[in-house]
Amino acid sequence: MSAPDSIATVAIVSPGQMGAAIGARLHAGGLKVVTPAGRSAASEERARAAGIEIVPERAIAAVDFIFSIVPPSAALTTARAVAGELRGAPKQPLYIDWNAVSPARAREIAAVIENAGGRFADGGIIGLPPGPEGPGPLLYASGPEAAALAAIEGCGVRFKIMDGPIGAASALKMGYAGITKGTIALGAAMLLAASRAGCGEALLAELAASQPQMLAGFKRSIPDMFGKAERWAPELAEIAAFVGRDRTESAIYDGMAAFYAALGEDMKGERQEIAVLAAMLREG
Repeated sequence: MSAPDSIATVAIVSPGQMGAAIGARLHAGGLKVVTPAGRSAASEERARAAGIEIVPERAIAAVDFIFSIVPPSAALTTARAVAGELRGAPKQPLYIDWNAVSPARAREIAAVIENAGGRFADGGIIGLPPGPEGPGPLLYASGPEAAALAAIEGCGVRFKIMDGPIGAASALKMGYAGITKGTIALGAAMLLAASRAGCGEALLAELAASQPQMLAGFKRSIPDMFGKAERWAPELAEIAAFVGRDRTESAIYDGMAAFYAALGEDMKGERQEIAVLAAMLREG
Protein backbone atom coordinates (compact mmCIF):
# COMPACT_ATOMS: atom_id res chain seq x y z
CA MET A 1 0.00 0.00 0.00
CA SER A 2 1.27 3.46 -0.82
CA ALA A 3 0.05 6.93 0.05
CA PRO A 4 -0.57 9.64 -2.55
CA ASP A 5 2.36 11.93 -3.48
CA SER A 6 0.98 14.65 -1.18
CA ILE A 7 -0.44 13.11 1.97
CA ALA A 8 -4.20 13.48 2.08
CA THR A 9 -6.16 14.01 5.28
CA VAL A 10 -9.35 12.07 5.96
CA ALA A 11 -11.75 12.99 8.75
CA ILE A 12 -13.79 10.12 10.20
CA VAL A 13 -17.17 11.12 11.65
CA SER A 14 -17.38 9.21 13.85
CA PRO A 15 -15.03 6.46 15.06
CA GLY A 16 -17.49 3.73 15.96
CA GLN A 17 -16.59 0.13 15.21
CA MET A 18 -16.67 0.55 11.41
CA GLY A 19 -15.35 4.12 11.36
CA ALA A 20 -12.40 3.36 13.63
CA ALA A 21 -11.50 0.22 11.66
CA ILE A 22 -11.56 2.08 8.34
CA GLY A 23 -9.60 4.94 9.90
CA ALA A 24 -6.98 2.48 11.15
CA ARG A 25 -6.56 1.03 7.65
CA LEU A 26 -6.21 4.48 6.09
CA HIS A 27 -3.69 5.49 8.76
CA ALA A 28 -1.69 2.32 8.15
CA GLY A 29 -1.87 3.12 4.43
CA GLY A 30 -0.02 6.38 4.96
CA LEU A 31 -2.84 8.92 5.22
CA LYS A 32 -3.41 11.43 7.99
CA VAL A 33 -6.68 10.51 9.70
CA VAL A 34 -8.48 12.80 12.13
CA THR A 35 -11.79 13.01 13.95
CA PRO A 36 -13.47 16.03 15.52
CA ALA A 37 -13.42 16.34 19.31
CA GLY A 38 -16.56 16.19 21.39
CA ARG A 39 -17.47 12.53 20.88
CA SER A 40 -17.93 10.00 23.68
CA ALA A 41 -14.98 8.78 25.73
CA ALA A 42 -15.35 5.35 24.11
CA SER A 43 -15.22 6.87 20.61
CA GLU A 44 -12.14 8.92 21.45
CA GLU A 45 -10.43 5.86 22.94
CA ARG A 46 -11.17 3.87 19.76
CA ALA A 47 -9.82 6.75 17.69
CA ARG A 48 -6.52 6.90 19.54
CA ALA A 49 -6.10 3.13 19.34
CA ALA A 50 -6.61 3.36 15.57
CA GLY A 51 -4.02 6.09 15.10
CA ILE A 52 -6.69 8.75 14.51
CA GLU A 53 -5.84 12.25 15.71
CA ILE A 54 -8.52 14.14 17.63
CA VAL A 55 -8.80 17.72 16.37
CA PRO A 56 -11.04 20.73 17.11
CA GLU A 57 -14.38 20.55 15.31
CA ARG A 58 -13.61 23.62 13.21
CA ALA A 59 -10.54 21.85 11.75
CA ILE A 60 -12.79 19.50 9.79
CA ALA A 61 -13.15 22.14 7.05
CA ALA A 62 -9.41 21.91 6.30
CA VAL A 63 -9.26 18.19 5.44
CA ASP A 64 -9.45 16.58 1.99
CA PHE A 65 -12.17 13.99 2.64
CA ILE A 66 -14.88 13.67 5.27
CA PHE A 67 -16.18 10.14 5.83
CA SER A 68 -19.57 10.11 7.56
CA ILE A 69 -19.94 6.70 9.20
CA VAL A 70 -22.72 6.96 11.77
CA PRO A 71 -26.02 5.19 12.56
CA PRO A 72 -28.58 5.84 9.79
CA SER A 73 -30.76 7.83 12.15
CA ALA A 74 -27.86 10.26 12.76
CA ALA A 75 -26.79 10.72 9.13
CA LEU A 76 -28.80 13.88 8.41
CA THR A 77 -28.01 15.50 11.78
CA THR A 78 -24.32 14.80 11.23
CA ALA A 79 -24.42 16.39 7.78
CA ARG A 80 -26.09 19.51 9.18
CA ALA A 81 -23.43 19.84 11.87
CA VAL A 82 -20.60 19.46 9.35
CA ALA A 83 -22.28 21.88 6.94
CA GLY A 84 -22.09 24.54 9.63
CA GLU A 85 -18.31 24.15 9.67
CA LEU A 86 -18.00 24.10 5.88
CA ARG A 87 -20.07 27.21 5.22
CA GLY A 88 -17.72 29.99 4.13
CA ALA A 89 -14.57 27.87 4.53
CA PRO A 90 -11.80 28.53 1.98
CA LYS A 91 -11.35 24.82 1.27
CA GLN A 92 -14.23 22.45 0.53
CA PRO A 93 -13.54 18.80 1.42
CA LEU A 94 -15.36 15.99 -0.32
CA TYR A 95 -18.08 14.75 2.05
CA ILE A 96 -18.99 11.09 1.51
CA ASP A 97 -22.02 9.70 3.31
CA TRP A 98 -21.22 6.00 3.75
CA ASN A 99 -24.28 5.31 5.87
CA ALA A 100 -27.06 2.78 5.27
CA VAL A 101 -29.68 5.30 4.16
CA SER A 102 -32.26 5.31 1.37
CA PRO A 103 -31.43 7.07 -1.92
CA ALA A 104 -33.96 9.78 -1.04
CA ARG A 105 -32.19 10.39 2.28
CA ALA A 106 -28.82 10.47 0.49
CA ARG A 107 -30.11 13.19 -1.84
CA GLU A 108 -31.43 15.13 1.16
CA ILE A 109 -28.02 14.94 2.80
CA ALA A 110 -26.35 15.97 -0.47
CA ALA A 111 -28.51 19.11 -0.56
CA VAL A 112 -27.44 20.04 2.98
CA ILE A 113 -23.73 19.75 2.12
CA GLU A 114 -23.99 21.39 -1.29
CA ASN A 115 -26.07 24.29 0.05
CA ALA A 116 -23.17 24.98 2.41
CA GLY A 117 -20.87 25.16 -0.61
CA GLY A 118 -19.47 21.68 -0.08
CA ARG A 119 -18.88 18.71 -2.37
CA PHE A 120 -20.75 15.45 -1.92
CA ALA A 121 -20.55 11.80 -2.95
CA ASP A 122 -22.97 9.01 -2.11
CA GLY A 123 -21.57 5.88 -0.52
CA GLY A 124 -22.42 2.43 0.75
CA ILE A 125 -20.28 -0.08 2.67
CA ILE A 126 -20.67 -3.78 1.99
CA GLY A 127 -18.78 -6.06 4.33
CA LEU A 128 -17.62 -6.24 7.94
CA PRO A 129 -15.26 -3.77 9.63
CA PRO A 130 -11.73 -4.47 8.39
CA GLY A 131 -9.03 -5.98 10.56
CA PRO A 132 -5.27 -5.56 10.15
CA GLU A 133 -5.20 -8.27 7.47
CA GLY A 134 -7.42 -9.22 4.55
CA PRO A 135 -9.10 -7.09 1.91
CA GLY A 136 -11.77 -5.61 4.16
CA PRO A 137 -15.16 -4.29 3.03
CA LEU A 138 -15.88 -2.77 -0.36
CA LEU A 139 -16.87 0.89 -0.27
CA TYR A 140 -19.13 1.80 -3.20
CA ALA A 141 -19.43 5.45 -4.20
CA SER A 142 -21.52 7.26 -6.79
CA GLY A 143 -22.25 10.76 -8.04
CA PRO A 144 -20.21 13.25 -10.08
CA GLU A 145 -17.67 13.86 -7.29
CA ALA A 146 -17.04 10.19 -6.44
CA ALA A 147 -14.11 9.87 -8.86
CA ALA A 148 -12.03 12.05 -6.52
CA LEU A 149 -11.66 9.01 -4.25
CA ALA A 150 -9.12 7.68 -6.76
CA ALA A 151 -6.60 9.95 -4.99
CA ILE A 152 -6.60 7.62 -1.96
CA GLU A 153 -7.08 4.31 -3.77
CA GLY A 154 -4.52 1.79 -2.57
CA CYS A 155 -4.23 3.25 0.93
CA GLY A 156 -5.74 0.29 2.75
CA VAL A 157 -9.42 0.66 1.84
CA ARG A 158 -11.09 -0.68 -1.30
CA PHE A 159 -13.28 1.72 -3.27
CA LYS A 160 -15.53 0.95 -6.22
CA ILE A 161 -16.81 3.95 -8.17
CA MET A 162 -20.23 3.33 -9.66
CA ASP A 163 -21.39 4.84 -12.93
CA GLY A 164 -24.48 6.40 -11.44
CA PRO A 165 -25.88 9.50 -9.75
CA ILE A 166 -26.16 10.35 -6.08
CA GLY A 167 -28.38 7.65 -4.64
CA ALA A 168 -26.98 4.76 -6.71
CA ALA A 169 -24.53 3.57 -4.03
CA SER A 170 -27.18 3.88 -1.34
CA ALA A 171 -29.64 1.90 -3.48
CA LEU A 172 -27.10 -0.91 -3.86
CA LYS A 173 -26.50 -0.98 -0.11
CA MET A 174 -30.25 -1.03 0.58
CA GLY A 175 -30.83 -3.93 -1.81
CA TYR A 176 -27.91 -5.95 -0.45
CA ALA A 177 -28.77 -5.36 3.22
CA GLY A 178 -32.46 -6.00 2.54
CA ILE A 179 -31.55 -9.50 1.40
CA THR A 180 -28.83 -10.34 3.95
CA LYS A 181 -30.27 -8.76 7.09
CA GLY A 182 -33.79 -9.59 5.95
CA THR A 183 -32.88 -13.28 5.71
CA ILE A 184 -31.41 -13.21 9.23
CA ALA A 185 -34.61 -11.63 10.57
CA LEU A 186 -36.78 -14.25 8.85
CA GLY A 187 -34.69 -17.08 10.26
CA ALA A 188 -34.71 -15.71 13.80
CA ALA A 189 -38.45 -14.97 13.69
CA MET A 190 -39.35 -18.47 12.51
CA LEU A 191 -37.07 -20.20 15.00
CA LEU A 192 -38.73 -18.26 17.82
CA ALA A 193 -42.21 -19.03 16.46
CA ALA A 194 -41.37 -22.72 16.20
CA SER A 195 -40.02 -22.72 19.75
CA ARG A 196 -43.24 -21.13 21.06
CA ALA A 197 -45.28 -23.76 19.17
CA GLY A 198 -43.23 -26.60 20.62
CA CYS A 199 -41.75 -27.75 17.30
CA GLY A 200 -38.35 -26.07 17.48
CA GLU A 201 -36.39 -29.32 17.54
CA ALA A 202 -38.38 -30.70 14.63
CA LEU A 203 -37.76 -27.56 12.56
CA LEU A 204 -34.03 -27.67 13.25
CA ALA A 205 -33.91 -31.38 12.32
CA GLU A 206 -35.69 -30.69 9.04
CA LEU A 207 -33.37 -27.78 8.21
CA ALA A 208 -30.36 -29.97 8.99
CA ALA A 209 -31.68 -32.66 6.63
CA SER A 210 -32.99 -30.59 3.74
CA GLN A 211 -31.34 -27.13 4.10
CA PRO A 212 -27.95 -27.76 5.76
CA GLN A 213 -26.29 -24.71 4.18
CA MET A 214 -29.11 -22.46 5.34
CA LEU A 215 -28.90 -23.83 8.89
CA ALA A 216 -25.12 -23.41 8.92
CA GLY A 217 -25.58 -19.81 7.83
CA PHE A 218 -28.11 -19.17 10.59
CA LYS A 219 -25.75 -20.66 13.17
CA ARG A 220 -23.16 -18.05 12.17
CA SER A 221 -25.29 -15.03 11.39
CA ILE A 222 -28.05 -15.07 14.03
CA PRO A 223 -25.78 -15.14 17.11
CA ASP A 224 -23.59 -12.49 15.46
CA MET A 225 -26.69 -10.32 15.10
CA PHE A 226 -27.55 -10.21 18.82
CA GLY A 227 -25.26 -7.29 19.65
CA LYS A 228 -26.13 -5.46 16.43
CA ALA A 229 -29.92 -5.72 16.42
CA GLU A 230 -30.48 -2.29 17.97
CA ARG A 231 -28.23 -0.67 15.32
CA TRP A 232 -29.87 -2.64 12.50
CA ALA A 233 -33.40 -1.48 13.34
CA PRO A 234 -33.10 2.01 11.80
CA GLU A 235 -31.33 0.53 8.77
CA LEU A 236 -34.30 -1.76 8.10
CA ALA A 237 -36.58 1.27 8.37
CA GLU A 238 -34.48 2.97 5.68
CA ILE A 239 -34.83 -0.16 3.54
CA ALA A 240 -38.62 0.06 3.92
CA ALA A 241 -38.43 3.62 2.58
CA PHE A 242 -36.20 2.43 -0.27
CA VAL A 243 -38.75 -0.22 -1.26
CA GLY A 244 -41.38 2.54 -1.40
CA ARG A 245 -44.13 3.41 1.02
CA ASP A 246 -46.67 2.84 -1.72
CA ARG A 247 -45.54 -0.79 -2.08
CA THR A 248 -47.10 -3.56 0.02
CA GLU A 249 -43.73 -5.23 0.56
CA SER A 250 -42.42 -2.12 2.32
CA ALA A 251 -44.35 -3.30 5.40
CA ILE A 252 -42.14 -6.41 5.52
CA TYR A 253 -39.15 -4.25 6.34
CA ASP A 254 -41.04 -2.06 8.79
CA GLY A 255 -41.88 -5.27 10.62
CA MET A 256 -38.26 -6.40 10.54
CA ALA A 257 -37.16 -3.02 11.89
CA ALA A 258 -39.57 -3.43 14.82
CA PHE A 259 -38.38 -7.02 15.34
CA TYR A 260 -34.73 -5.96 15.48
CA ALA A 261 -35.60 -3.12 17.85
CA ALA A 262 -37.36 -5.62 20.15
CA LEU A 263 -34.37 -7.99 20.04
CA GLY A 264 -32.09 -5.07 20.83
CA GLU A 265 -34.17 -4.26 23.91
CA ASP A 266 -34.16 -7.93 24.89
CA MET A 267 -30.37 -8.00 24.51
CA LYS A 268 -30.05 -5.08 26.93
CA GLY A 269 -32.61 -6.56 29.33
CA GLU A 270 -33.59 -10.08 30.33
CA ARG A 271 -32.38 -11.77 27.11
CA GLN A 272 -35.28 -14.18 27.06
CA GLU A 273 -35.63 -14.51 23.28
CA ILE A 274 -31.89 -14.13 22.77
CA ALA A 275 -31.36 -17.11 25.08
CA VAL A 276 -33.93 -19.20 23.18
CA LEU A 277 -32.26 -18.50 19.85
CA ALA A 278 -28.77 -19.11 21.23
CA ALA A 279 -29.79 -22.46 22.73
CA MET A 280 -31.58 -23.62 19.58
CA LEU A 281 -28.63 -22.81 17.37
CA ARG A 282 -26.14 -24.47 19.69
CA GLU A 283 -28.17 -27.66 19.74
CA GLY A 284 -29.44 -27.71 16.16
